[in-house]
Amino acid sequence: MKNNRGYTLIELIVAVGLFALIMTLVSGAYIVMIGITERQQSSATGIDNLAFALETMTRSIRTGTDYSCNSGRDCSGGTTFSVKNSSGTTMTYSLVNGTIMQNDVPLTDPSVTISSLLFYVTGTIPVSSGDYNQPHVTIIVAGTVPSGKGSTESFSVETAATMRVPDL
Repeated sequence: MKNNRGYTLIELIVAVGLFALIMTLVSGAYIVMIGITERQQSSATGIDNLAFALETMTRSIRTGTDYSCNSGRDCSGGTTFSVKNSSGTTMTYSLVNGTIMQNDVPLTDPSVTISSLLFYVTGTIPVSSGDYNQPHVTIIVAGTVPSGKGSTESFSVETAATMRVPDL
């Protein structure tokens, strides 16, 4: 008697069916992971852009002089802020149509929507008036960044800067 070794048709159909089921589950998980990665990359790009804008602002604030908030000195919750930078140019920061502007140049990417930009400024009153506090600016920014196809993620960021040059 001849010994035929091999798989029957039913065994092959079951094996191929199991393989197809497992591959469908694995590819579904892979597609979900790709979607999560896209959302994370989109959010990270928006947050990186916002971080660049805030770093640009705080650098000019730290190295600048002649702080002015809402066309005055100290303020609590001002919407515009001006500073004379280290090269003597006056830089004005404000919120225009959801974008942080430096003079007339946008600092944030159009994909980042800023809903609130507030400045809290202290210590700008001259020493002759009895103020011995170093000028200090706190910036609070709130808005949304894209997080995938058609969705957004809210954020609220606070940063601060103090004038490096003694204000005496």
